Amino acid sequence: MPPGDAAVHEAAPQPATRRIVNDFSIQVATVNGSGSQTANLVLLRSIFQMGVPVSGKNMFPSNIAGLPTWFTIRANKDGFIGRKKEVDFLVAMNPETAREDVLSLEPGAAVLYDAPLKLKDLRQDLVFYSVPYDKIVAEVCKDAKLRRLVKNMIYDGVLSKLLGVDMGQMEAALRKQLGPKVKAIELNLGALKAGFEFAEHHLEKQDPYVVEPMTKTAGMILVEGNAAGALGCMMAGVTVVAWYPITPSSSLPETLIGYMKKYRVDKATGKATFAIVQAEDEIASIGMVIGAGWAGARAMTSTAGPGISLMSEFAGLAYYAEVPGVVFDIQRVGPSTGLPTRTAQGDMLTTAMVSHGDTKHIMLIPASVQECYTMAMDAFDLAERFQTLVFVMSDLDLGMNSWMSDPFPYPDTPLDRGKLLDKATLERLGEWGRYMDVDGDGIPYRTIPGDGLPAYFTRGSGHNEKGQYSERPDDYVKNLDRLVRKFETARQYVPRPEVLDEPGADIAIIGYGTSHWAIDESLGQLREEAGMRAAYLRLRAYPFTDDLGTFIDRYQRVYVVEQNRDAQMLGLMRLELSSDRIAKLRSVLHYNGLPIDARSVTDDLLVQEGRKTKESLHAGVIAAGVQAGGE
Repeated sequence: MPPGDAAVHEAAPQPATRRIVNDFSIQVATVNGSGSQTANLVLLRSIFQMGVPVSGKNMFPSNIAGLPTWFTIRANKDGFIGRKKEVDFLVAMNPETAREDVLSLEPGAAVLYDAPLKLKDLRQDLVFYSVPYDKIVAEVCKDAKLRRLVKNMIYDGVLSKLLGVDMGQMEAALRKQLGPKVKAIELNLGALKAGFEFAEHHLEKQDPYVVEPMTKTAGMILVEGNAAGALGCMMAGVTVVAWYPITPSSSLPETLIGYMKKYRVDKATGKATFAIVQAEDEIASIGMVIGAGWAGARAMTSTAGPGISLMSEFAGLAYYAEVPGVVFDIQRVGPSTGLPTRTAQGDMLTTAMVSHGDTKHIMLIPASVQECYTMAMDAFDLAERFQTLVFVMSDLDLGMNSWMSDPFPYPDTPLDRGKLLDKATLERLGEWGRYMDVDGDGIPYRTIPGDGLPAYFTRGSGHNEKGQYSERPDDYVKNLDRLVRKFETARQYVPRPEVLDEPGADIAIIGYGTSHWAIDESLGQLREEAGMRAAYLRLRAYPFTDDLGTFIDRYQRVYVVEQNRDAQMLGLMRLELSSDRIAKLRSVLHYNGLPIDARSVTDDLLVQEGRKTKESLHAGVIAAGVQAGGE
């Protein structure tokens, strides 16, 4: 089944002949393990190097090689880099899915396919390009065993000619991708040129899609969110990492290992100044993080939803014993094993209160690779400031896909170690208790084993403000109330939301995480298609700041956009907001495992606003596709 919503295509107009410049999506349908990732990343980077805003999304199977995989590249001159619902140009290389892939396209799309698949007779309303890949690759690569891996580079060459992607940029991207592998570069470069030459001599340009140089990516980088998060963790001063492999989070600690080996080894002794441990499971990994945090180290783990579930009991220990640590949750589709290689925002509600009893956890919610970097540093500061676990709620789309970004700034602020007791403070206080609130903010002073200051028992069981074992009801209530007070204090320290007010707006939208990119584009669609103005608030953290309530007060209807079934963020809002504010809230939900797209957001909003009916949506999408702008 192709990763998209199948279109019901009727007799539709012939493919457009006008030029549509730097505004299209390409979907490459191949077989997992066939070496297509190199070709796809070369194509993505080549367009990026031409100055055109792009994004790349990999839809791959969760089990074995040989199953279908799709890679989608979106180029957009206006900088919209969220997933586009419609596919404009299909590269069909997988016999198993080719028919469905073609039938799912909107009229007017283009199809580049492997000649033996004989797809041209399936549709009369598409542009077809047939390429004999096996014949071409046999001439380029004499080693039959390697042809499977080189074959995909041929479609890069064909697309270079058809779309106008500069071959010099293709070669530069190929060399960057393969690095020092000289023989592999030569072989793939031969396939790239062979594809270009075949298209030049045998294919007549019929589709309208064109790439032309721009300057909108000058000075920018392409990076995955997990790599950005790993770099941020290193900059934050992490010294202990305990993790267990799980998709889609594994690349974060794997990347961090490379960074730490390069930058965190003592030059004089050659010894590592860090410890990275692959634990036997997620329970052990979070236990190690808590132990290291108790001992004074900056410690972290990285996981996904199933790991969060397993870490529940230890999360409660860290909350109640007040031990700092950072957990990256790269969210995927659940419940249970779910769809391990598909994206979601399905852990928001459970993570906010993960563990039994009364718990509340701080969550940071990045929407970009730059925020993966900066929020990693924020997370460690907040964890030590509030002596608790802090969860960074990324997702598969952000963590494992390539995103554009400005270069990351080098941190210029000191680490915030929070309320570490020193001798001067001890003298000022006169009396110290590990769980004593002396400043009214709910945050006690802590000591670190071996620092020469008063010691205490760290307890996950009932205790009083001095850390002594207690089952007294008043001690328990006093402690729980202080923990809530500490959580309330956190509202002043977490990243505030980004607010785009629109005076006189028809509606308002609240989003978070990677839903931002679809919402950002949807705001324009609402204006252009329905004359609707919408205000927008992007949440960046939990607990919520007072910005949320005041934003809701300014508008009559507020839509909360989420990538989960049960409106989890709206559920958190219901726990905190007044009934008048809750009454204004509505949901836009997307939970099929694909990254949310602007068209889905816009259509849902228009239906709920009574501007469209569900029956009219399909016809409207087709009309919009036929009328899409170009030159």
